[in-house]
Amino acid sequence: MAAAAPPSSTGSAKLDGAVQKTMANTPEKLSGIQLYSRFALAGAVCCSITHGGLTPVDVVKTRIQLDPSTYNRGMIGGFRQVIAKEGAGALLTGFGPTAAGYFLQGAFKFGGYELFKQQCINYLGYETASNNRTAVYLASSALAEFFADIALCPLEATRIRLVSEPTFASGLITGFGKIAKQEGVGAFYSGFGPILFKQVPYTMAKFVVYEKCVEAVYKQIDKSQTSNGTQTVVNLGCGLMAGFAAAFVSQPADTMLSKINKTKGLPGEGTTSRLIKIARELGIRGSYTGIGARLFMVGPLTDELDLVDA
Repeated sequence: MAAAAPPSSTGSAKLDGAVQKTMANTPEKLSGIQLYSRFALAGAVCCSITHGGLTPVDVVKTRIQLDPSTYNRGMIGGFRQVIAKEGAGALLTGFGPTAAGYFLQGAFKFGGYELFKQQCINYLGYETASNNRTAVYLASSALAEFFADIALCPLEATRIRLVSEPTFASGLITGFGKIAKQEGVGAFYSGFGPILFKQVPYTMAKFVVYEKCVEAVYKQIDKSQTSNGTQTVVNLGCGLMAGFAAAFVSQPADTMLSKINKTKGLPGEGTTSRLIKIARELGIRGSYTGIGARLFMVGPLTDELDLVDA
C-alpha cells in the first residue's frame, strides 16, 4: 500500500519540485534586528559618502555664514576666494569629522526611523497607524534624529572649528583632542540646541514630504505597472522636493550652529544667552545666509533616501 503524501505535498512530484524551486528563489523577508541593522548600515555608508563628498560645498557655505562681509560673491565666488586665499586643499577642511559624524548620524537616523515606525505600528495597531501615518512619520523621524544628533554633535562641533579656524588643528583627531583638553567635553554640546533645531525639523520635513509626495504620485499612476526607471525618477523627484522643503525649514538653525561653534563663549556666558545674542545679531535675513549653497547640497543629500531604500 502506498504511503500517504506529506501534508505539504501537492500529490504531484513535478508540482512539488516547482513549488520548492520557487520557495528557494524567493528572498527571505527580513525583520527585527536584521532589518534595522541593514537600514542602519545603508544609512551610515550613504550619509558618510554624500556628506563627505560635499565637504567643499559645506566649507564655502560655512565661510559665507561666518564671514558674509568677506565671502559675499555667492557660492561660485566663494569657491574662488577660498582657493585663491588658502589653496584648493582648504576645500577639504573638515572632511574627517564630516565623514565620521554623518556615518554615525546616518546609522541612527535611518535605522532608528524604521525601528520607531514599527514600534508605532505595534503600539497603535496597523489600521490606526495607517490612518494617522503622517503623525507616525513625524514622530518616528523626530525620535530617530534626536538620538542621531547626540552622536553627531561632537564631530560637527569639531568640523565647524576646523573650517572657521584653519590653523586650529590639522584634522579630526588633533582637533577633537584639542577641544576636549582646552574647553572640556561640554564644549562639544554647546551647539546641541541649534543642531536639534536644525536636524530634527530637517529630517521630519524630509521624510514626511518625501513619503507624501510618493503617495500622491502613486495615487495617479499604478506603481505595479511602472518600470524601475520610472520609479527611480519618481523617487529622485520627490527626494529633491523633500530636500528643498527641509533646507528652508532648517536654515536659520544651521546658521546659528555655525556661529555658536566658531569660538568658545565668554567666561560665564551660557549657551542660551549666546543663542539669543546670535539670533538678535542675525535677524531673519541674516539667518538665511548661505541658503544658495545649502540648496545646492540637498540634491545629492536627499538621494540618500533612494540609495537606502534601494
